Amino acid sequence: MLNRYFVIVGTLIGASGAFAYVWKTIMGKVKPNKVSFLLWSIAPMIAFAAQVKQGVGIEALMTFSTGFLPLLTFIASFANKKAEWKLTKFDVACGVLSVAGLILWLMTKVGNVAIFFSIAADGLAALPTLVKAFKHPETEIAWPWLATCVGVALTLLTLKEWTFANCGFIVYIFIIDLMIFGCVRLKLGKRA
Repeated sequence: MLNRYFVIVGTLIGASGAFAYVWKTIMGKVKPNKVSFLLWSIAPMIAFAAQVKQGVGIEALMTFSTGFLPLLTFIASFANKKAEWKLTKFDVACGVLSVAGLILWLMTKVGNVAIFFSIAADGLAALPTLVKAFKHPETEIAWPWLATCVGVALTLLTLKEWTFANCGFIVYIFIIDLMIFGCVRLKLGKRA
């Protein structure tokens, strides 16, 4: 187990990737899916609030960053018209289902239930970007997704005990970011 302050190191590693992604978005080299990034900024903030309510400590910093940094990308996606990704019915459907997950959380207001619905909502928000990364890896860059995985792994290694409250959301983030990284880096859609 690492010292708990490695959460800060992990968060900074993930943030370095996120800031590079924001810059590439502004430059028009990355075309983020606006539905994913908007909803990725909401669901983690709900999970963060639930983690705070459940008494999760510094480990919640990683969850906060996984909400705040996508918000920066969402805002940056309006800075360069060439960075715009066309929204499809699939994107909108995933967005609507994701919002439904957030509404379910609001109805329950139970910490672990909120974290579960935040994971579900975030996962639905991730589907458009995952599909885009699979079909069009040239619209993404791989290393920021890996940077987040490294940051999350460091955070997980600081935990004395693993509970759903303190690691459920960040384990999910590790898995989804690793999947997106794999699609982009290995160009899985082009090989299929």
